[in-house]
Amino acid sequence: MPYVPHTSADVERALATIGVSSLDELFADVPDALLDPAIDLSEPLDEVSLLRRVDELARRDHTTGPMFLGGGVRSHFIPAVTPRLAMQSEFVTAYTPYQAEVSQGVLQSTFEFQTMMSELTGLPVSNASMYDGASSVAEGALLAVRQTGRETVMVSRGVHPESRQVLQTYLWPLGIAVEVIDLDGLVTPEPVVGDHVACVIAQTPNFLGALEPMAAIGRAARDAGALLVAVVDPLSLAVLASPGSYGADVAVGDGQPLGNPMQYGGPSFGFMVVSDALIRQLPGRLVGQTVDVEGRRAFVLTLQAREQHIRRSKAKSNICSNHQLAALMATINMAALGPVGLREMAEGSVRWAHRLADALEAAGADVVRGARFFNEFVVRVDREPHEVRRALSRRGIRAGVGVPAEYGFGHAITLAATELTRQDDVDALVKTLSDRSLLPAHAGVL
Repeated sequence: MPYVPHTSADVERALATIGVSSLDELFADVPDALLDPAIDLSEPLDEVSLLRRVDELARRDHTTGPMFLGGGVRSHFIPAVTPRLAMQSEFVTAYTPYQAEVSQGVLQSTFEFQTMMSELTGLPVSNASMYDGASSVAEGALLAVRQTGRETVMVSRGVHPESRQVLQTYLWPLGIAVEVIDLDGLVTPEPVVGDHVACVIAQTPNFLGALEPMAAIGRAARDAGALLVAVVDPLSLAVLASPGSYGADVAVGDGQPLGNPMQYGGPSFGFMVVSDALIRQLPGRLVGQTVDVEGRRAFVLTLQAREQHIRRSKAKSNICSNHQLAALMATINMAALGPVGLREMAEGSVRWAHRLADALEAAGADVVRGARFFNEFVVRVDREPHEVRRALSRRGIRAGVGVPAEYGFGHAITLAATELTRQDDVDALVKTLSDRSLLPAHAGVL
């Protein structure tokens, strides 16, 4: 018998308290497609048949071949040492290090992560990771609202659409207004920031791949007493200016490029690094270094402002778990590669992205790129992006993240290249996109 903690009387009393007559009325605003979706399941299978079916499905996935997917998740080289060490049982089975005296290993690895993220972003204080890049953007906005006492957030349309959706989800129930800054071409113009704005959020490289004028955006924010929340690709910081160097108050983003495989889009981890002035507003965990009673170096959770530790009304966030294991993989990965290795990966990504864009333009593609881009750019195509992506997949090529209509490019996709891209991959993509037999109903994609 399933465990159901509430009796019928409990449910009726709860409904009466909130003033609705039934569960149907309570969920009336939820679309039927979400409330009671049709689920087309096959007949039950025995274990042997089920395993065969799973193997058949697994073989349908192309695990090799050209890869040009981006849009926030990319394929990068991960040294064998990264998963080997991260999968040690003491890390995989570890949970929140509440008892510092028996958790020194986990605490030290977290402290090392914070140190590396601080060095990478040029800001002094990092937390111990967050759920993902999108929620770290939203938490950065909430931090700015707490710090400034203002209740309007400005966000560039260049910020990933999914991050903006999460931002809206976080802020709407709190009555915090969100103003979207439209792009001028591919980049964010210097915004006009009023004294009611808590922060300006901009992403570089932005969703379209272009590098934003972050210093100018930051000046506009500071002149109005607002904070600059910089959404950054951590790998790009191996070759681009750090958020600290152009005056960002908060740096956030998704850490997937630092050593986590693509694995169907997750799990990954988010990060947040802030200036000294904002340390008391930092959500999540923070590991600090101290000494024990015998004077030896030791590590502890410090400045604990999570809702588990202090009064909920005073807490900086309701985030109760971080993505510690995914962040640990990034820590090991960065230590294994070092500054030189990270720079070589970033430079390789830039080099191959520009080679790919040049090759597509030579083949007649409508490439949309600004004067400066990191490793991703936009290409206009002559049909729905999902059709292009499926057609490429049939040829063993994984490419083509659709560009939403809000950007005004019509049918368009983004393509990303990394240090793993090779000339054969570029040639295969160009040939396939130029092939008139790709989709018989049309005369080619380019």
